[in-house]
Amino acid sequence: MCKEVGVNKHKPWIETTYRGLITENTDVVLLDPPLVALDKDAPVPYAGEICAFRVHGPSAPFEAAVLNRTSGEGLLRARGPIDCERQREYTFNIQAYDCGAEAGGAGVKRSHKAVVHVQVGDVNEFSPVFTSSEYAGSVREGRVYDSILQVQAADQDCSPQYSQICNYQITTENTPFAIDRNGNIRNTESLSFDAQPHHEISVTAFDCGQKRAACSATVHIHVKPVCKPGWQGWNKRVDYEPGMGSKQLFPKMHLETCEGAVSSVRVTVELQTGHNGKGCDRQSYSEKSLQKLCGASSGSTDLLPASGTTFNWTTSLLTDSGRDGDLVYRFDGRQAAKVPDWVVPQNLTDQFTIATWMRHGPSPGLRGEKETLLCNSDKTEMNRHRYSLYVHNCRLVFLLRRDYAQGDSFRPAEFHWKLEQICDKEWHYYVITVEFPVVTLYVDGVTYDPYLVTDDWPIHSSQIDVQLTVGACWQGGEVTKARFTQYFRGSLSGLTLKPGKVESQKVFSCLQACKEGIDLTSLASAGADMKFHFNPTQSMLVAEADDVERMNGALSRVSYINSQQFPAAGARHLRVSTAVQYARGVPVRHGPASTVRPTCSELGHGGRTPESWDLSSLNAQCFGEDVCISVHDIEAVVMVMQPSKPRITITGAEHLTAPASDLALGLLLFRDLHINGTVTKSDRPVHSTEHKSEEIIHNLDYCDIMVLGKELREGFESLQLNHSTLLAKHLDYNNSTTGISIYGVDSMDHYAELIRQVQYQSLQTGSPVRTFQLTCSGLNGRYTSNQFMLQVNILHRERAVSHVNHMMAPPRYMQLIHHPIINSNSQGAGLANAVTVVIVVCIAALLVVVVLGVYQLYLTHAQEDTDTPTHSEKQKDSDLTFLTITVNPLEV
Repeated sequence: MCKEVGVNKHKPWIETTYRGLITENTDVVLLDPPLVALDKDAPVPYAGEICAFRVHGPSAPFEAAVLNRTSGEGLLRARGPIDCERQREYTFNIQAYDCGAEAGGAGVKRSHKAVVHVQVGDVNEFSPVFTSSEYAGSVREGRVYDSILQVQAADQDCSPQYSQICNYQITTENTPFAIDRNGNIRNTESLSFDAQPHHEISVTAFDCGQKRAACSATVHIHVKPVCKPGWQGWNKRVDYEPGMGSKQLFPKMHLETCEGAVSSVRVTVELQTGHNGKGCDRQSYSEKSLQKLCGASSGSTDLLPASGTTFNWTTSLLTDSGRDGDLVYRFDGRQAAKVPDWVVPQNLTDQFTIATWMRHGPSPGLRGEKETLLCNSDKTEMNRHRYSLYVHNCRLVFLLRRDYAQGDSFRPAEFHWKLEQICDKEWHYYVITVEFPVVTLYVDGVTYDPYLVTDDWPIHSSQIDVQLTVGACWQGGEVTKARFTQYFRGSLSGLTLKPGKVESQKVFSCLQACKEGIDLTSLASAGADMKFHFNPTQSMLVAEADDVERMNGALSRVSYINSQQFPAAGARHLRVSTAVQYARGVPVRHGPASTVRPTCSELGHGGRTPESWDLSSLNAQCFGEDVCISVHDIEAVVMVMQPSKPRITITGAEHLTAPASDLALGLLLFRDLHINGTVTKSDRPVHSTEHKSEEIIHNLDYCDIMVLGKELREGFESLQLNHSTLLAKHLDYNNSTTGISIYGVDSMDHYAELIRQVQYQSLQTGSPVRTFQLTCSGLNGRYTSNQFMLQVNILHRERAVSHVNHMMAPPRYMQLIHHPIINSNSQGAGLANAVTVVIVVCIAALLVVVVLGVYQLYLTHAQEDTDTPTHSEKQKDSDLTFLTITVNPLEV
C-alpha cells in the first residue's frame, strides 16, 4: 500500500480586516464581517477543516473560538469584563489554523494575520456630578442680568451620549431666576436689596441619557444696593481707655468709588473737642490756673467774673454750668452789663491785650446788625466810642479811637478780619494785641492780619466820663433816653483786658492748647505723593492723594491721643468729610445704569442733576472737565471711658487745745498736716474684686478752710496767711470771715506747705471751741478730698484747786511762741496791745504771790482741774503741749 502525498496543500483564508463592537460589562464581540475561515483542501478531512483561531497582541483582552470545524465559523469574545471608561477601543491581529494532514495535527497550516478593530459600547452607568457643591454670585438691585453666574456638572461615562450634560434645572420653586442648558443663571425680574438681600436656590443636571444628578448644587445670589461712593468698614464707636496712649480710629476703613478711576481724593478728619463747654483742657483747669501754668504775666482784669457780693455786675447775665474759672455767659440779644469804673483799667496806652473765648453763629437777616462784645463809650451827653470789639456779618471788627492828646493826625482806627471761625458755632480763643499802630488777632493760637484797616481822626478831649460795657454798647447821649444798643448774640467766657506789654505767641498757643487730639503714625511711610495738614490744636487733619489705596492706608494710621492723667469721660464726636474727583470721561456707576456724573462747572451754572444725587457734602474743587462726586460725611464717636477715680486724703491732728492768751499771738492750725493722692487699680480682669491702691503724683486746684458755726467776729478773730509764702508758687488766696480759699494748680506738697502756715488769731473771750473744715479739690472740682475737721479748744481761765501747806497754784499756761507772726496790717496795733495786757496780768499775779508768802509751788498731773484736756488728748497732741513755769517768790 502506497502513502498519499500532498493532501494538505492549502492555507486557511480569512478576511484581511474586521471591525467589532462589544458592550461594556459583556463578553461577546460582534464582528463585521463575521469570523469565518475557508480552506481549499475541503472536503478532505483534517486538511480542509479549521481547528483554531489565535489572537495576537499582549494587551488584547480577547480570545477566539471555533464554532464549526467544517464551515470554519468562529467566535471572538472577551476574556474578562470590558470597561469603556478605561479603554474605548482595541486593535489586534487574528489568525486561523487548519487541522493538519492527519488526526494527530501534523502539518498544520495557518492563514495570514487579519487586523481586528473592536470598539467598546458605553452603558449609562454614571450620574452627573457638579464641579462644586455651592456657587455664589451677586447682582445690583434694580438690574436684570443676562447671566449672573454659570454652574457646571460632569459625567464619567465614556460616550458622548452619556457623558455630556444636556440639561440643567432649578428645583427651588417660585424663584425669580432661570437657567439655560449651559448652566447660565439669570434673574427674570429686578431684585430689591431691602426686600431680600440674599437668595438661595437648588440646581440639578441631566446627561443626554436623561440620568439625573444624584446631588443638587446650592446657589447663593447676593443683592447689592445701588453703588454709592462712600466709606465702608468703619465703626460708629471707638472705646478709649485712659492711659492707653493712642488708638487707631479707622483700621479697616476703605473708600468705595464704584470702579471709577480716581484722579484726586481729599479727606478731612475732624475731632470735635467742644464737649461740655469750651472742651479740651478747660475741664481740668480754670482759665486763671491756665494763665499761671502757661506763664502769662499778672495784671489782667476779668470783665466777666462769677457774680458775688463784690463782683455784682454780671448778676443779670445768663450763665451755663461750670466752676468760677469755666463760667460761660450766654447772650441772647437782650442782656448786657456795665463794668464798674473801679474795675476798668485806667492805664491803657499804646500796648494792651483783649482776650476771650467766643462761640458765635451767623446773624439773622441778610445784613445783620453790629453785635458788640466789648465797648467803651461816653457815659452821657455824647455817643463817642473810644474802643470796642464787635461782630458784623461774620466779620470781627476792633475799633480804637485815640485822643487828641496822643496825636492829631489821621491814624488807623478800625481793623477788620473775615474768618470762618467767627460764625461756625464752635468755641474759639480770640486774642487781640495792640502795639499801636499794629493790631494783631490770634485765633486758636494762629496769627491773622486784618484784611481791611480804615483811618479816622482822633477824639477831641472832654470831661465826659466813659462807660465800659460787655454784651452791648452804651448809648448815653444823642438819644431821648440812655440805653444799650448793638446787642451780642452768642456765648463768652474769660473776657479779660490787660494793659501793658503783650504776651508772646507761645503763651497764647499754650492757653488754647489741647492734650487730646488726632495723630498720624508712620507719616514717612505714607509716601511723597500724599499731603497732610494739621490745625494748631491738632483736632483736624486734612489729607490729599491721587490714589484711593494710598488714602485708605493713610486713614488706617489715624489715631486718637489723650495725654491727660484723668481725662473727662464721655463722647468726642468725629466727622470725616471727603471730596473725590474722577478723571475726565470715566463713567461712575451710580444707580440702575452707568452714568457719567456732571462736571463741577455744570453744577456751578445751574446744571440739573437727578434727585438721587446728594450734593450736600460736595466740597471738591474740580478743574477742567473732571467729574466731581459727592461722598456723604461719616460721623462717629470716641467714647473715653471713666478713668480710675483718684482719692485725695487729708490727715493730721484733729484736736488742738490752747489758752486764749496764745490765740492772741496766733495759733498754727495745721502744723502736722499731710495731703496724699492715691488711685485704685486692678491687676486682674474687669470683673475681679481684687484691687490695690497706688500713690500717685497729682495736682490740686483749690483748698478751702471753712469756719463752721458762727462766722469769725471781724476785728476780734481772723485767719491769717503771710503773702510771702506764696512766692514761687502758682497759688493765690481769698480771705473772709467765713474762711480762706487757696486756689491755683500746684502740687499737693506746695498746698500742704502753705496750709501749715495758716494761723488762727482771736482776741475775744467767751467761746471755748472753734471748729474748722478743710477740703481740697483736683481737676477743677471733679475730685474732692475728705472733709477734714479740726476742733480748737480754747482755755479762757483756770479754776481754783485745793493745795496742802497753804500753797497756791500759779497760772498754769505760759506758752512760748517759736514762730511769731509780724503783720503790717491794721491788726498789728491790736496785737501789741494784747501782748501788753498779758504782761501786766502776769506781773500782778506775781505781786499777789509775794504778799501771801508762798514759798514753793508744785503742781502735779493728778491735781489738774476738769477744764484741762485728757491724758489721751495730750498724747495725741504731744507736739502741741505748752511750757509750764513754776516761780518761787522768795527767789524773785
